[in-house]
Amino acid sequence: QVQLVESGGGLVQAGGSLMLSCVASGRTFNNYAMGWFRQAPGKEREFVAAISWVRARTRYADSVKGRFTISGDHAKNTLHLQMNTLKSRDTAVYYCAAARSPWNSDYEDSNYYDYWGQGTQVTVSS
Repeated sequence: QVQLVESGGGLVQAGGSLMLSCVASGRTFNNYAMGWFRQAPGKEREFVAAISWVRARTRYADSVKGRFTISGDHAKNTLHLQMNTLKSRDTAVYYCAAARSPWNSDYEDSNYYDYWGQGTQVTVSS
């Protein structure tokens, strides 16, 4: 089992920045990739960004490309999401996720991930 705990959410004005963090514990050596998803009220959970530890690849949703950066340290079991130029439509609960399967084209699919954190609220005021 892998436990994920997010932190760093909060209230920020439009145009501002936040950095989310996720700390993984447990059998983390089995993780091939990690990602961030978000869910706004009344909407489905959507992909934000993903990183492959083995292949050193990152991927982003078009809506955040150029504004958000995913990074982390696999050896230290930490994951970050630097969010810049935040917009009101970025308001959501942000979730950290970890996958046991090798990196593949399903990284945008929430079903690809096996473990989830409890989420952290990000609110962007306009």
